Amino acid sequence: MSQELIYLIVITSIILGILMFDLLFVGRNVHEISFKEASLWTALWVGCAMGFYVFLRFHGLEIHGVEDMAGLEALRDKYAPSLKLAADGFAANAARYQVNMATDYLTGYVIEYTLSMDNVFVIMAILTGFGVGKKYYKEVLFWGILGAIVLRFLFIFVGAALIQKFEWMLLVFGLFLIFTGVKMFLSRNQEEHINTQDHWLVKFLARRRMIFPRYVKGYFFIKSHGRRLMTPLFMVLLLIEFTDIVFALDSIPAIFAVTRDPLLVFFSNIFAIIGLRSLFFLLARVVHLFHYLKVGISVLLAYVGVKLLAHEWLDHIGFKSVYSLYIIFGILAICIIASILFPKKPAPIEAAS
Repeated sequence: MSQELIYLIVITSIILGILMFDLLFVGRNVHEISFKEASLWTALWVGCAMGFYVFLRFHGLEIHGVEDMAGLEALRDKYAPSLKLAADGFAANAARYQVNMATDYLTGYVIEYTLSMDNVFVIMAILTGFGVGKKYYKEVLFWGILGAIVLRFLFIFVGAALIQKFEWMLLVFGLFLIFTGVKMFLSRNQEEHINTQDHWLVKFLARRRMIFPRYVKGYFFIKSHGRRLMTPLFMVLLLIEFTDIVFALDSIPAIFAVTRDPLLVFFSNIFAIIGLRSLFFLLARVVHLFHYLKVGISVLLAYVGVKLLAHEWLDHIGFKSVYSLYIIFGILAICIIASILFPKKPAPIEAAS
């Protein structure tokens, strides 16, 4: 078994173990998540993500099992061709590469976490549109995250294989991200809304009489007249999974603009996704304060799209990974400051006729 596969299994198992502990022990009593609880879990997951950053900073090459200069040069040529290695020995170059790894991971994590915020808007619309009780939000999002981890694993490693074989795929990803960013900017003022009656999945399942007509506590399935039917809660879970597939089409190409190392792409995705549930409960209460967030996300998507299109030129001039991190933090800071300085005006109250 390769060193990369061992680290992939071990780190993913630790993450899933923490999630299971939260579901089975911490959250075994169905309840509505408070702002305090959401803040604590958000801090925990961000802390785990930063801990992994520190690990990469000082021990990142252990993931790839690189122990000599030849292995380091091969790894650089494969995943970080723009990184310049010096003639000052393996130890110094290994430290240089690990700094680059850690920076790429952190940049990818920030991109994914930022894009996840837009995902929160859609999840809110799904849960509200289907009238899901707030005390069941946590369990639905837990299983949604587990499904997202599996889907992201498949998308990322298939995407990495395609890029290694067909480098022109980076140009396709870049054009798609620019298109998505422009589209999001033009629709930034539209409210997220899910029409539960006209949704294609609802119609498809209803025609086949596969849905039980009402919620039954927190159950996903129930037996009725000898048939096993899905409850509306399971249909909500399916919609959330479908939503994640749609968002993965944006976020995964965006992180490939930062690094071509599939392990860094995967871990930056996973650490951001596991924090999405607590982020949901946190943002649900404060997201209205940051009305320029969608503008920032659209600019972010356009930026990484341009970076993908110009990746060969940027590699040639020695564009460093840390520059992308500064630009992304700058975009987020501008959005937050603009939202505070120019708060959204309340909608005018129409006079009664």
